[in-house]
This record gives sequence, C-alpha cells and structure tokens, in this order.
Amino acid sequence: MTILVTGANGQLGSEMRLVAAGSDDRYIFTDVVELPGVETVKLDITDLQAVRQMVLNNDVKVIVNCAAYTNVDKAEEDPDFCALLNAKAPENLAVAMKEVDGLLVHVSTDYVFGGDPYNTPCREDQKGTPTGVYGLTKLQGEQAIEASGCHYIIIRTAWLYSEFGKNFVRTMLMLTSTKPQLNVVFDQTGTPTYALDLAEAIYDIVNGRKYEGNDGVYHFSNEGVCSWFDFTKMIAEYAGNTECDIRPCHSDEFPSKVKRPSYSVLDKTKIKNTFGINIPYWTDSLKKCIKNLL
Repeated sequence: MTILVTGANGQLGSEMRLVAAGSDDRYIFTDVVELPGVETVKLDITDLQAVRQMVLNNDVKVIVNCAAYTNVDKAEEDPDFCALLNAKAPENLAVAMKEVDGLLVHVSTDYVFGGDPYNTPCREDQKGTPTGVYGLTKLQGEQAIEASGCHYIIIRTAWLYSEFGKNFVRTMLMLTSTKPQLNVVFDQTGTPTYALDLAEAIYDIVNGRKYEGNDGVYHFSNEGVCSWFDFTKMIAEYAGNTECDIRPCHSDEFPSKVKRPSYSVLDKTKIKNTFGINIPYWTDSLKKCIKNLL
C-alpha cells in the first residue's frame, strides 16, 4: 500500500520518516520546503489538482497530514494564509481520499478548545471553543474533513516537541544553558507530547490496518500533567543546566495576541481503548529526547 506523508520535514513528519523506515508499505514523503540531505517530493497541498494527481499517479490509499500553519501569534495577522493551510488544504486531502475510498489521518490541536474554563481533561466530543485564528482554522479543517465523507482519523495533540525543528524543549535547552534566570508561566497546564511517540502511534494504526471501521476524532499526548514551569524545570534538570534560576510567573506577564488554553489536558481513553496503544509518561519521553539532543 502507498502512504503519502505531508509536512514531512516538520517535527512530526521527520519522526514519521524514522518510524516508517522498516515498513513493507511504500511511503512518499512530501513537503513544500526541501531540506538538504533529505529526499522530499514537492507537493503543494493547497492545490487540489496537484493532490489528486499525486494520489492517482501513485495509487495512494492513506494520507498522513503533518502539515499545518502553527505560528499561533502570527496567525492573527495572516488569517487567510492560515486558513488556506489549516482548513482548505485538509479539505483537499479529504476530497482526494474520498475519491479513491482512502483514509486521511489528520493531526489537529488542543487549541480547538480554550474559550471555556475546563478543569477536567478534554474529551473528543466536547464543543470546540477556539480563542484565536489558529485554533479556529484547525477546527474548520476538522469540520471540512468530517463533511467530505472520506474515511478519517483526526488526532488532536498538544505541546509537541522533538529533536527536529523549532520547539519548546530546544528553546529551553538553549535558554537554561545561557541565562542566569528565567521566568516561565505556571498558570497554563497541559501535557507535553514527544513527536516520536505520536508518530509511533500513527504508524501502529496504519501499519496494523487498525483504522478500518474506526473513523473518528481521537486525542493523543503523553501521560501526566504539568505546567510550562514544571516542563522547563525538568528540561533543565535532565540536561544538567543547574545554574539557571527558573521561576514561576503568570501568563499575563507575557502579553500575547492570543489567549492560550489555561487547561489543555487531553483525555486519551478513546485512542488507548480503540487501538490498544500504550502511551509513555511525559518525563520518560522527555529524558529520551534530551539524551538524543545532547
């Protein structure tokens, strides 16, 4: 079977390359951005005809969409382009899969929530209440996929990090090794997600053909709960950056164009029960990632 991975040079796409390396299926890794030393097929997923052509020419039966506009603050100034990538492009992929009776695995976000104050883990059937353009366009992307009639697995995740690209862990590794003091918000709570763990979950679902008869929305992050402050403390500890004085602060001390979800813990019961997935605890995965980075 041929599987198309979009956004293959981002965090999650890069991890998908690693986990799919030993697969008997044929994987095509696409992106609009080419990286030196990495084989990438160029594909503009905002162009429906280009997507259709790619699918038909290669007999693609599954698309794993790792592509997205993820700059939460910049999205407020660039709503049209954000909507093109986060809402229209997933619709194109869904239409292309519907036409060949294929499957779209689409990665979404905890930012579809946030407008209502939650203090219990968010379930898949909770109403989306996004607070900004990014969350709104990701929710619109989900809705477009559901309306297309294609087979789909939508996986919402949160606080994604990896050895690749720009992310919170890599930023904090740098800051805690160079700054004597750092203030980090403690009033936003969630769960970090190691992109490799998410990639392995997606690969397991696709490789085992577990998706058959299981269309729907699912949640995936690592296990456990922490604040950004706690997350930073553990990053510094595992990296041996003990000189930096890390202090808790309130989120309103960092003015932002978008109100972040204050509690974005995701309930993962459904994905664990449906697909038999074991999810690592967040600190165990963080240790692995930092070991790879140092």
